[in-house]
Amino acid sequence: QLQLVESGGGLVQPGGSLRLSCATAGFTPDGYGFAWYRQAPGKEREGVSCINTNRDDIYYIDSVKGRFSMSRDNAKNTVYLQMNNLKPEDTADYYCAAGLYAAAGRYCFYAMKHWGKGIPVTVSS
Repeated sequence: QLQLVESGGGLVQPGGSLRLSCATAGFTPDGYGFAWYRQAPGKEREGVSCINTNRDDIYYIDSVKGRFSMSRDNAKNTVYLQMNNLKPEDTADYYCAAGLYAAAGRYCFYAMKHWGKGIPVTVSS
């Protein structure tokens, strides 16, 4: 059974950093793309970043470009989201997602079919 388990969230001050991890299990990562989503209180879930299946493209939404960096380590079956210069508006529950045949660019998100349970990130002084 495909499993995605997030870790690394928590409370951080504005300007600080966190690294989220998504441990994958129950499937072979080859063929899958991965994404990070977030959902702030009272708002819709939004895709934040996405790595395509070919691993030659990483898409970021404008609000996190230059601050967030997504990566995947197939040897460790883990996907990461390094978040730097965090802002209060980054406060949300963050979710890892996976899907087969993920394309490049924002279309990568369309492939996501499997989700983790999410982890809270709070940016506050």
